[in-house]
Amino acid sequence: MASSGNTGIKRIIKAGQYSWQGFYAAYQHEEAFRQEIWVLLIAIPLALWLGENRLETALLIGSILLLLMVELLNSAIEAVVDRMGSERHELAGRAKDMGSAAVFVATINALVLWLVMLF
Repeated sequence: MASSGNTGIKRIIKAGQYSWQGFYAAYQHEEAFRQEIWVLLIAIPLALWLGENRLETALLIGSILLLLMVELLNSAIEAVVDRMGSERHELAGRAKDMGSAAVFVATINALVLWLVMLF
């Protein structure tokens, strides 16, 4: 396996750049990701205000961050499947459906957590 030559701090900086490129691409091209970013921006102050302790606050914010992570992975799956071709294939459809299901589960997780913690 060939090495990129990036080690130590240079590798960390490069990884950070790639991550920001991923955030930017997701924000530019994925409506759901943009909406979830706005939910996060609203949820952070709400969690800080409504959380009764640091654990509750962390769980409330963490549930939205988990949703964002799953959305990023789902978007990556969709991009790869779309890149492979436009013809219908059972496995491609299954991959996209399972990614969507993962986002749905993460959304339900966040909703249940917020409801349980706040009511």
